Amino acid sequence: MSSTVFDDAVNRLSRIGEQTGCSKLVIDALSHANAMLKVHVEVRMDDGHTRYFPGYRCQHNNILGPTKGGIRFHPDVGAQEVQALALWMTLKCAVVDIPFGGAKGGVSVDPKALSPMELERLSRSYVRAMADFIGPERDIPAPDVYTNARIMGWMMDEYEKITRVKNPAVITGKPIALGGSLGRDDATGRGAYLCIKALEQRDCLTPEETTVAVQGFGNGGYHVARLLANDGYKVVAISDSQGGIYRQQGLDVKSVYQQKQDHKELKAVYCDGSVCETVDHDTLSNSELLTKDVDILIPAALDSVITCDNASDIQARYIVEIANGPITSDADAVLKDKGVIVIPDILANAGGVTVSYFEWVQNRTGYRWSKTKVREELKEVMSNAFKRANTLVQEKGLDFRDAVYAVALERLSNAIEAHGTPDYFNGA
Repeated sequence: MSSTVFDDAVNRLSRIGEQTGCSKLVIDALSHANAMLKVHVEVRMDDGHTRYFPGYRCQHNNILGPTKGGIRFHPDVGAQEVQALALWMTLKCAVVDIPFGGAKGGVSVDPKALSPMELERLSRSYVRAMADFIGPERDIPAPDVYTNARIMGWMMDEYEKITRVKNPAVITGKPIALGGSLGRDDATGRGAYLCIKALEQRDCLTPEETTVAVQGFGNGGYHVARLLANDGYKVVAISDSQGGIYRQQGLDVKSVYQQKQDHKELKAVYCDGSVCETVDHDTLSNSELLTKDVDILIPAALDSVITCDNASDIQARYIVEIANGPITSDADAVLKDKGVIVIPDILANAGGVTVSYFEWVQNRTGYRWSKTKVREELKEVMSNAFKRANTLVQEKGLDFRDAVYAVALERLSNAIEAHGTPDYFNGA
């Protein structure tokens, strides 16, 4: 039987758990999801026909609190992927020390093939199918790949119609007007940016001399590129699902993003207001971008893009994972031997779930935070998590991925073992 993305996630968890001395009891507990629901999401299409799309929600582990995780609309969504993403969410929440467990959901659909009305019907139908499985004290969804604030607003509205109670805390990542949090829009990219700033301080990086490549120019990829460019980092390569662009002198990130939004194409441009001019650049594939000679590589698209087949070709000194699971477990050893420092997804992209937690807190207390407060609190959370992992790197000689996992496993171990261990029940 071929290995799945969930098998790969468990293999990495087991390897790091054994290396860091985590008990088998804890690894066994985290190797199984608490619950998994599969449904068929019924949607009336614009032409009057009814279609059914496979939908999923996995609640991985709630030992630290209600489960939390995004909903993605993508043709490749499946049970194994959703379970892996939920496992990573459990670890992610533990790393940044917020009181949530991990969950994930999705629908196997090509959202680009749907009309706006069909997309709304799909979103509402998914919530109707999941209404008994989610809730503000049980499982709190959020946006993910090809979902956004508007879709979360539809989902919250549908849940409130079903329960007949105003309950904005059931969904995070909502529009501001519907109870969303200020600062949520760039939180994932900002969290990764804060990790890079911590690396900058630790390793004495000079922004103007540091080159960056970003694979994936969605919300997370754009915002980390924008923030780094604002600080003087030289963003030389960017790609989306169609391919990439490269310019040794650096790209104007805001102009490239404006071009993509206005014309649905990725092109190296410089914009002055609404007037954009193309600048000299090379085109490249997503696979070519991964192996460019840059200082920092940021995979911000989908999972499993760096494997044992191409890991030896990676030239970056640092990899900062914004995508979930962009590096397979069998590539870890190759990158470690090459001296590549990896800031893993369960820390690097934790800014999103952290500000989602802030949104949940605001909804439950009925008090809105300022954008300044959100960003200050996010910076403290990310800084504390980075420092804790870096301490283990310095004191125990772990690589950074193993150190981040060790932080998560320690917190989960304390909670799981508080319910009793074999030694306790055997009277040892």
